[in-house]
Amino acid sequence: MTELLMLSSAMELELDDLDVDLSGCSTETTSTTNTAISPDQWYDWSPVVDWEALAPIDHLAGGGDFHELFESMMEGGEMNSPSSELVEETSNSCYTTTSSQSTEVTMLDEGAASNSEDTKGLRLVHLLMAAAEALTGANKSRDLARVILVRLKELVSPTDGTNMERLAAYFTEALQGLLEGAGGVSHHSKHLIGNGSHRDHGHHPTDVIAAFQLLQDMSPYVKFGHFTANQAILEAVVHDRRVHIVDYDIMEGIQWASLMQALVSRKDGPPTPHLRITALSRGGSGRRSIGTVQETGRRLTAFATSIGQPFSFHQCRLDSDETFRPSALKLVKGEALVINCMLNLPHFSYRSPDSIASFLSGAKTLNPKLVALVEEEVRPAGDGGFVARFIDSLYHYSAVYDSLEAGFPMQSRARALVERVFLGPRIAGSLARIYRSHGEVGCSWWEWLSAVGFKPTPITFANHCQAKLLLGLFNDGYRVEEVANHRLVLGWKSRSLLSASIWTSPPESDVAN
Repeated sequence: MTELLMLSSAMELELDDLDVDLSGCSTETTSTTNTAISPDQWYDWSPVVDWEALAPIDHLAGGGDFHELFESMMEGGEMNSPSSELVEETSNSCYTTTSSQSTEVTMLDEGAASNSEDTKGLRLVHLLMAAAEALTGANKSRDLARVILVRLKELVSPTDGTNMERLAAYFTEALQGLLEGAGGVSHHSKHLIGNGSHRDHGHHPTDVIAAFQLLQDMSPYVKFGHFTANQAILEAVVHDRRVHIVDYDIMEGIQWASLMQALVSRKDGPPTPHLRITALSRGGSGRRSIGTVQETGRRLTAFATSIGQPFSFHQCRLDSDETFRPSALKLVKGEALVINCMLNLPHFSYRSPDSIASFLSGAKTLNPKLVALVEEEVRPAGDGGFVARFIDSLYHYSAVYDSLEAGFPMQSRARALVERVFLGPRIAGSLARIYRSHGEVGCSWWEWLSAVGFKPTPITFANHCQAKLLLGLFNDGYRVEEVANHRLVLGWKSRSLLSASIWTSPPESDVAN
């Protein structure tokens, strides 16, 4: 089955061997050449991730490494599943009559420790809510907010403590930035406030790549979107000889390597189609954005050549305000046009709603065969304003934190890297935007697509099964469900985190009818 093949091949494509040069820049358009390279070169991009620095010392003493730990946990199925609730209910009873008095004492000690953690977690939630209310509520008091934040800083650290304590530390820093800069940059937390992009906060490229690899290993967040979109594309273009994918935010391009592997591995049907990818580059980001996209293009071109995939790569530069002009896109008659839009995932840079709307509106005028959309799930907050959105954001990220801990319960340094590079900046950027918008939030992008005339395409049984197979590789706290026959939603326990949906753009005559 195609979906199984794609899953198997893509899982082999590990980015822990990826060396991404984020500083490179070239003005050349890349395409496949006759120069043969080994397929192994794709796997040999090495950022030199220092796994020993990320692993606990006592684990290294046993001669293991990070990946062996991952494999042993997955095979043994012994990973614990921390709750995604903000504060769990205290256990009904930690005192059990046993034949051993020492066992009773141990259980009582553990129960007391758990009760203490829950009490502190509840206290932190109340303090955070009070600070948010003091900052923006009806009885706004900046002095009170400042006092509360000082107390919070005494209680938490972004690198130590429980999930709730580390999460509270980043929310505290974000609120501190809002207090001192009214949504801008404070001298205490300038590394946290901004667009919520890891590229905006001065992280070393090696740290970014290592954090991305860890995020892939620790959770299905990256692969869920890639696999669902790729499977829908494979199903839609099975009879096309030329396929053109326009990618709104290509990042390192790992999504397309797995698609290429699936295309060239098809046993039945027409020959492997020619694949053309156009990646959007940000005009406002200057040479760095363009250089990054070109480096991605060169790697994809080399990989396509190595496996025999006919391929070409192009760029389409957005305007300085990130507006998309369809006329800037090079189209070829006879190509099946596919639009790929991954939005606000944990490792992605923030993109403004105006830029996204410009891209999707422009894409609709091109009548694409398929639009693949993956986005962060956002719940409506009612009329609660900033405080309601703040609480929902706290709940959302508590689920993310707990899911990552379930992925690698022993790897605190690894989690800390992911939290520092990706989650901390996202929390700060998200709260800053909520603050500036006074708590208002727009609709989800899948709702927007429906409102402007795109038509949802049902998620196939094969695609749904593939998502379930993927989740089987991770902790059983993850779930996937199909909503309204056209969306797959990935969640951690009771919290929905990401959704994937597939759309088509019917001709105007069909819309009118």
